[in-house]
Amino acid sequence: MMKNVTKLVFAFVLLLSMILAGCNNNESANTNNKEELASNGDENKVDMTEVDVSQIKEFKQSPMLNDKGLPDVKERLPLEPKLPNEMPAKFLQFEIGKYGGQLNTVTRDPKWDADLFVMSNEPLLNTPGILGEEVTGNILKDYEVTEDQKEFTFYMREGLKWSDGEPVTTEDVRFAVEDVLFNKEIMSIVPSWLHSGGNAQGNPMKLEIVDEYTYKISFDKPYGGFPIALAIGNWRGYNDLLKPAHYLKQFHKKYADAAELEKLIKEAKLGEDTESTWVNFFNYMDITEREMSHSNAVGFPSLYPWTMTEMDKTYAVYERNPYYFKVDPKGNQLPYIDSIKSTIVQDSEVVGLKTIAGEVDFSRETTALTKMPVYRENAEKGGYEALLANMHVTPSDVFLNQTYNDPVWREVVQDVRFRQALNFAIDREEIIDSLYYGFAEPSEITDSKLDLDKANQLLDEMGMKKGKDGYRIGPDGKRFSIPIEVQSAAPDIVPLAELLVEMWKEIGIHAAVKTIDGTLWGTRNTANELKASIMWTHTPLYYMSDYGEVLWGPLWDSWWQSGGEKGEEPPEHVKKFFTLMDELQVSTPKEALAVEEKLREEMKKNLLYFVHVEKVKQPLIVNKKLGNITDKGTAISINFAGEQMYFKE
Repeated sequence: MMKNVTKLVFAFVLLLSMILAGCNNNESANTNNKEELASNGDENKVDMTEVDVSQIKEFKQSPMLNDKGLPDVKERLPLEPKLPNEMPAKFLQFEIGKYGGQLNTVTRDPKWDADLFVMSNEPLLNTPGILGEEVTGNILKDYEVTEDQKEFTFYMREGLKWSDGEPVTTEDVRFAVEDVLFNKEIMSIVPSWLHSGGNAQGNPMKLEIVDEYTYKISFDKPYGGFPIALAIGNWRGYNDLLKPAHYLKQFHKKYADAAELEKLIKEAKLGEDTESTWVNFFNYMDITEREMSHSNAVGFPSLYPWTMTEMDKTYAVYERNPYYFKVDPKGNQLPYIDSIKSTIVQDSEVVGLKTIAGEVDFSRETTALTKMPVYRENAEKGGYEALLANMHVTPSDVFLNQTYNDPVWREVVQDVRFRQALNFAIDREEIIDSLYYGFAEPSEITDSKLDLDKANQLLDEMGMKKGKDGYRIGPDGKRFSIPIEVQSAAPDIVPLAELLVEMWKEIGIHAAVKTIDGTLWGTRNTANELKASIMWTHTPLYYMSDYGEVLWGPLWDSWWQSGGEKGEEPPEHVKKFFTLMDELQVSTPKEALAVEEKLREEMKKNLLYFVHVEKVKQPLIVNKKLGNITDKGTAISINFAGEQMYFKE
């Protein structure tokens, strides 16, 4: 197959390869963190593995807070503050930073800044570097698990406070669970991850309040994966199990004065299509982690490093939380950076222009490998660095919906030989060179061999003969076609779809690409109206249990999740796959590795979807003056450590 890569691209690949080789050499040289710290003599660099927070006796605050009339910083911190461990020591040599400055981010969505969300969101527990190898305390100080993995005891940080200075106690947990999660008016169904086994068919969790700072959550079946679900699952924060009861009770029917609540509801601006009920009003006032960029987030008590103070149609400002619970090894209350300004723009071109002009201090979500030449060309003038780190996803997996309501389509795509044939016709080398500039690898999750002879043989075995136009005929005697409907959710999706059309043409399979709006794409997917599509999955992260099942088998997944009440019963090999996915949910990090290996064996055997490339690099645009930045680990884990970033002088 002809390669559509220009000499310019190859030159660029060579240049970046040299740069990355330098990075890799540095990484090798820095493998022994302790030896380097001992030899460089830089007192600002700290080996976090040797710091005991209980030995810190003096605490300091940002000068920004000096004239705010606040209690002493020690009184605002919990008795045991948290040391940052979002990035493990093998990836980042932590430096003691300096206070001050405003970090600039950019977003196209007026209600969602992905980089701000990742920097700010706080889970109850933490897994350093999002590796899933261990689970440590975060908002919660610690936890214990019984031997049968059914009961979990959680210890809160005594003295922890909401951003308005009110104490955080088990009353906030009790309120979140009993008055919200288990209130059928507010939550008709308790989220599946809070059921035994992380499955909606299991019984819901039980809560026991032990004292003001201790509580237990128990299940009637083992759930070893519960701690990792609290730490990283679905990028969730603390909001499901911890809410500012002192604030939200005034909007809850059980606690509020009826007349006052009615008055507040009438005055609220819920939107023309939203009924003015106390439940809708409560949900409007209850700001979850996914809503921290909504205009009504101003004044809502939170535990994030920054809280929204101002918003209009073009930007939002977030200022430091004076009661934030983390400190550095020298006792400096985090975050180092005083504020974040999130600029809201209309389209991706404006995002790119602001980025290369140096108006963005940190950008991960809106970057693209295809723009790396432009990023690097303008880096010096813009005062930023264009780094490359690993993606945490497989960015462009390919899906055939095996439950689409068309008997001819089903007969063809449910035949594993057809899926194998398409897979053998995918030229990974071309995709890696032309879409990812050489910074990706052929997938090991599925067979990555290019074998057109084998592909044609499999299609011939199926009886899919070629018509006069060279395309293969389906069981109905008509040309079989794959309509690939995609959204422009990432810069590689549409180009990949166009490449697949040409690659599959080589074996006589007709395909066509249609780009649709993201909202429409989601609606069509939910309605089981997509035959084929492309989207990223979290396949590399075992704890996400994300294997694209809602795209390759939505009716089967619905049947499985509902216990057979909805959807359509899947074949046995799919049931086996779903069973392993459920097992993954209840596995401890150590157990999960063995389960994941079984899942991958099933993927190789049945090729449920196409994971054609992995280990793709992602650009990180960072202000040259930003400290505590690394290109090691995954790009999103670096994003997680926003509270420890600082501006160097």
